Amino acid sequence: MIELTAADAEADISAVDGGRIARLAIGGRDLLVVGESGDDPLSWGSYPMAPFAGRLRDGVFDADGRTYRMPLNMPPNAIHGTAFTSRWDVLDAGLDHAELSVALDWPLGGRAHQHVQLLPAALVCVLTVVAGDLAMPVTLGWHPWFVKPDDDQLHFASMYERGGDHLPTGARVPPGPRPWDDCFTGPEGRLELRYRARDGRPALVVTVESDCDHWVVYDEPAHATCVEPQSGPPDAVHLDATTWLAPGAMLQRTMTIRWSRG
Repeated sequence: MIELTAADAEADISAVDGGRIARLAIGGRDLLVVGESGDDPLSWGSYPMAPFAGRLRDGVFDADGRTYRMPLNMPPNAIHGTAFTSRWDVLDAGLDHAELSVALDWPLGGRAHQHVQLLPAALVCVLTVVAGDLAMPVTLGWHPWFVKPDDDQLHFASMYERGGDHLPTGARVPPGPRPWDDCFTGPEGRLELRYRARDGRPALVVTVESDCDHWVVYDEPAHATCVEPQSGPPDAVHLDATTWLAPGAMLQRTMTIRWSRG
């Protein structure tokens, strides 16, 4: 486990558990659902999603005239790529930062790279995917499992219509009623999670920022709310919304989790 500290912020990174942020605590208060090796890798911490984010219909996609099949880790679909279950290599680690890298475990090759920086009032995550010798469709992002906030401010201009198979149809519609397990575009204002003071710990306002242009919000669980920045929607390759990387090309995005005393 890589342990980072900055002022009263602490972050643990587990390279063996998909290069995930296993813990993020402010003044001893956990912001993320905590788990451990052996727990369902889909359901804790904050993990990188690559080379695809969200569901991939039937685990199947085409590239350069060939059909490829991915393991169905959420039958009947594949979900969240392969990076979050891979063992990452630690390239560098210091008091407040870490660099990790992993070969992507899928037929098209390529690598993913992470830079994680802990600041006194923010955690900055930079995720990069670099294609190998083959062109590849890439959608990347993060899946932070935030401890259920007492309140939130999550407003968007539109969302993807969700079909009966839980996959986006490609049509854009006004945001529907909560709870959500949906993909949104056009954040309106800051995306905030608010935690009341308790047990001697101060109130916190947590914001999630990113240069990604798609956001999945999953707030159905009673114990957690996931606010997931992604470079494209779920099943992006079938919606013509993925990024195609030429051999040797790269895609890079940043997520920042910022906090302030309420």
